Amino acid sequence: MSGRKKSPAKGKKKASKSSTSTSRSARAGLTFPVGRLHRQLKAGQFAKRVGVGAPVYLAAVLEYLTAEILELAGNASRDNKRVRIIPRHIMLAIRNDEELNKLLADVTIANGGVIPNIHTVLIPPGRGEKTNQSQTY
Repeated sequence: MSGRKKSPAKGKKKASKSSTSTSRSARAGLTFPVGRLHRQLKAGQFAKRVGVGAPVYLAAVLEYLTAEILELAGNASRDNKRVRIIPRHIMLAIRNDEELNKLLADVTIANGGVIPNIHTVLIPPGRGEKTNQSQTY
């Protein structure tokens, strides 16, 4: 044996393996890392066994919630004539949305401030308005 490798015969091609691997995030069409979430679910010992669909579902839910909050926060920043989203905009977005406010009711956002609210009892009556007076001619 000469140690020389034989080349495939002309006309025949090597059976090439698909060496390009696609991530589970790409297969699911997600941006959030499915593999990392799977590793963290296993390491966190939330259950003895973790199925293959669980991290995909979790990544999809987290990606949806993040997109929803960022969209509303972007609208809040645009309302305040700002380009960057700051924690105040995230807080305004969450507190002005009924479902997100219910989900994140116990969450405190650092540097978020408070929702602007003045109780109606504290607002003085208007200058030009007359209360409970009927005009008779």
